[in-house]
Amino acid sequence: MYIDLPLEQLREYRGLTQEPSDFDQFWADTLDASRAQAWAPKLVLEDTGLTAIDVYDLRFAGYGGQPIAGWVRVPHDLPGPAPVVVHFQGYGGGRNHAIENLPYAAAGYVHVFMDTRGQGSSWCEGVTPDDAPAGPHFPGWMTLGVEKKETYYYRRLMTDAVLAVEAAAQLEWADASRIGVRGGSQGGGLSLAAAALSPLVKAVAADVPFLCDYRRAVQVTDADPFHEITRYLATHRLAADAVYGVLDYFDGVNMARRATAPARLTAGLMDPIVPPSTAFAAYNAYAGPKEMVVWQHNGHEGGGPLDDAAAIAFFARHLKG
Repeated sequence: MYIDLPLEQLREYRGLTQEPSDFDQFWADTLDASRAQAWAPKLVLEDTGLTAIDVYDLRFAGYGGQPIAGWVRVPHDLPGPAPVVVHFQGYGGGRNHAIENLPYAAAGYVHVFMDTRGQGSSWCEGVTPDDAPAGPHFPGWMTLGVEKKETYYYRRLMTDAVLAVEAAAQLEWADASRIGVRGGSQGGGLSLAAAALSPLVKAVAADVPFLCDYRRAVQVTDADPFHEITRYLATHRLAADAVYGVLDYFDGVNMARRATAPARLTAGLMDPIVPPSTAFAAYNAYAGPKEMVVWQHNGHEGGGPLDDAAAIAFFARHLKG
């Protein structure tokens, strides 16, 4: 069933997100500090048995110089520098297995799939730890370190996403002038962050993007992961203003205002996990050329394989054409 605003109102909805006055300085300082601790990406060829695609285990320097895992999938015998797709995972998942997620490499892209620090055990596997100390939080990652913007979990993960793009640009097969970012749900939110914070990003395909318009989301859904925030604030009754003030630094709406690469976003009108108004808030704020695909009778799965096929076509227009 529809749980949110009618479609005609969604197309005009701008969100409840507030913009901190030091948003840009905060992110510039955060990224500069981690870049100062960066090191060259490390690759090890995997024995997968594949004959058309080579798969490499990747380690690159993420937040604070911490090692982040990933996969790099490269079409075998690639003739020259190729466009790149950097892929981010959904909530609770990690990079999973070497022979999964092959379509982008099969379509001629260098495909970089980033592991998700500290997650990777809910529904698919990851290997990257999150080394930061954890204060009191509701189980999950939405309120981990939310007491301060400097300690919030998504400061680390969004920095990882930006530095994944920068690591991808250093790969020997990569054309650094043609990099796109891709993901659904949490991966969509990370794609918006990477597009906002890295000029290397030239195209964005973000399906049902999570991490947008937190203030609205907790009002209209009791589904996790947004509901983790509600549960935290139900216990920490006097912390709401401070918590929302922190979350504004990591809100996809504020990121979208700073992103200018061509973008394809999607929304499922029956999505209880990412309420469509939150995705539309990011879309309506997006500063670059954009398109929104609406799946009227779908939930969080959105368009499923149709979105995957459309993303490949979208990247072909903007990274190959």
